[in-house]
Amino acid sequence: MSDPTITPNSLVIYRGRPARVVAVAGDKLSLELEGGEAAKVRPKDVSPLHPGPLHSLAELGARRLSPDVQTAWELLAGSPTSIAEIAELTYGDFAPATAWAAWQLVADGLYFRQTGNTLRASTAEEFAHMEAQRTAEAAERAAWEAFIGRAKAGNVTHEDRRYLREVEDLAYGRTERSRVLKALGREESPENAHAALLDWGAWHDSVNPHLLRAWVNLAAPTGPVSADLGALLADPARIDLTYLQAFAVDDEWTDTPDDAISWEDGPGLGRVWVHVADPAAFIFPGSALDLEARSRGVTLHLPEVVVPMLPADTTPLLGLGLNEFSPALSFSISVDAAGEITSVEIAPSIVRATRLTYEMASARLEEEPFAGLQRIALAFEARRRSAGAAAIDLPEVQVRVRDGRIEIKPVASLPGRMVVENCMILAGEAVARYGMEHGIPLPYATQDAPDSPSSAPAQTLSEMFSLRRTMKRSQYRSTPAAHSGLGLAAYAQATSPLRRYLDLVVHQQVRGHATDAPLLTPAEIVERIGEVEPSISAERQAEWQSEKHWTLAYLRRQPGWRGRGILVERRNASGIFIIPELALETQIHLNADLPLDAEVTLALRSVDLARLDARFRIEH
Repeated sequence: MSDPTITPNSLVIYRGRPARVVAVAGDKLSLELEGGEAAKVRPKDVSPLHPGPLHSLAELGARRLSPDVQTAWELLAGSPTSIAEIAELTYGDFAPATAWAAWQLVADGLYFRQTGNTLRASTAEEFAHMEAQRTAEAAERAAWEAFIGRAKAGNVTHEDRRYLREVEDLAYGRTERSRVLKALGREESPENAHAALLDWGAWHDSVNPHLLRAWVNLAAPTGPVSADLGALLADPARIDLTYLQAFAVDDEWTDTPDDAISWEDGPGLGRVWVHVADPAAFIFPGSALDLEARSRGVTLHLPEVVVPMLPADTTPLLGLGLNEFSPALSFSISVDAAGEITSVEIAPSIVRATRLTYEMASARLEEEPFAGLQRIALAFEARRRSAGAAAIDLPEVQVRVRDGRIEIKPVASLPGRMVVENCMILAGEAVARYGMEHGIPLPYATQDAPDSPSSAPAQTLSEMFSLRRTMKRSQYRSTPAAHSGLGLAAYAQATSPLRRYLDLVVHQQVRGHATDAPLLTPAEIVERIGEVEPSISAERQAEWQSEKHWTLAYLRRQPGWRGRGILVERRNASGIFIIPELALETQIHLNADLPLDAEVTLALRSVDLARLDARFRIEH
């Protein structure tokens, strides 16, 4: 049966809007809706509003707000009421049009409100609260619209900080949405947020958002380092190697000298000693410092800051050459004339190291012990090259930011650097062999061979660029495997335990073997590799993006920049150029048939810092 109050030509509410009942047929109502549409519904789907007669919804007219609504509310404040009473007090009669107007007052909720089936007038407190809230909302809408107007015109002010914070959150990767960018019709992406902030002058090029986007830990570790230098040096297990000349050779800006090299005459080409800082002497597997280092994976080297893997107190305690005597873990490696390792010994030691730069070491290669080290390095490198090691010498730079000033310095390919690098790689092969011979589980660094290896060594910059593209990503494994890029059958990084966690694990394992301490199992090695690899990947991404950011910020500050570019790859009508002084790659349209490795002068056209892109043109 239909509701007796619902008859043809009566006014009802259907889905929050007025409807006229055209016909009642059993348990169905035929309705006329706004816009001339029709619907058939059940009586329970509608709410009766006025019995009519209503011949057309057009009779309802536009909503009328009578000045008497204030009087009506004051008479009824806090009291139960009805649509009929509201209509009569506010509009003077109860008709379909006034009933609909009264219902809209109820729906508005300021003067009257409905809870379930109960209709009443708002109390004075409710009215005051709602009115204040609406006033505030209206003011906020006005402020928002004024801000959007300024943003479109590019004239944001300091007072707009509260709106800009959400754009900053998107630029930093803290959120995926921005009401501001959406209102401006811009795609909601970190890059667009960054670009908008630069356009408005809210950010300068000194803001590097890539660190927070990568979710890397920028807080320096603060755990206590309880080790004492005197106690470390007094360990009777240490052998005294202070008779050797040991040299910690690094770039001039390096402040973590964690390795040094020595040479002794002997059979073949003699013996290389690679002395490495010895944190495993007191950082044991599962200790607080071990867990801290494991959570970071590596030291984070950024142009603007270095975030160490271990607490700051570790470096002055263990850094080679920072004290007169240093505790070390020393790798003794004998090498024959063919660059092959003939014997390996590993022992905790005491060394006396002298710090040198690569330039200083390069100037002393004709004198011993540097001459002996160079002979071994050259033989070892030749052996690796014959085994397919990749020889890639692409431009490198050091990007540093100090007090807002950006410095970009090329990294020179010095012979002293070649000697030290080969000694470090030699130590990695030696410790890998040592681990295999003694059954010590280690994290091995491996690299599969390219799918299409080159038949000839790369000589030119373009050939090296092409070779780099073919190389596969290196990875860590708990079982030994070839490292194609280095031309070695097995390799384990062991020379930077202050800066790389898996190097520290190698030291812990080798030291544990020497002292008969329990060793990590292969499964535990795999677990540690799995824990640190995501951190290492994120940190490497942060480092690369940060260096690119500061390089482009450097160019942005020099709009008239010009420099040398070398063509290393052709792509249809475009070419990839390397800018050696910036170690920057750029793609440029080619108007001439330039050969690979051709040198041209490039002029800066534009810098899109937010998208890490710079455009250049060839000057003729």
